Amino acid sequence: MSIKNIVLLLAMAGVMQGCVLTKVATVPMRLGAAVISIVPGVGNTAHDAIDEAAESVDDVPI
Repeated sequence: MSIKNIVLLLAMAGVMQGCVLTKVATVPMRLGAAVISIVPGVGNTAHDAIDEAAESVDDVPI
């Protein structure tokens, strides 16, 4: 297989995965929320708020 065919195949696979772009945005949000949840007192509240925002980004129809 030539490099051109491999790149084309990967591009088509990326386009077919509709949630790839939202995952690029939400994975760092969720990792940050996991780190924040360690903080005593306000950690769980902040984690829940960030997780709710990530859920709404996941629902964006791309």
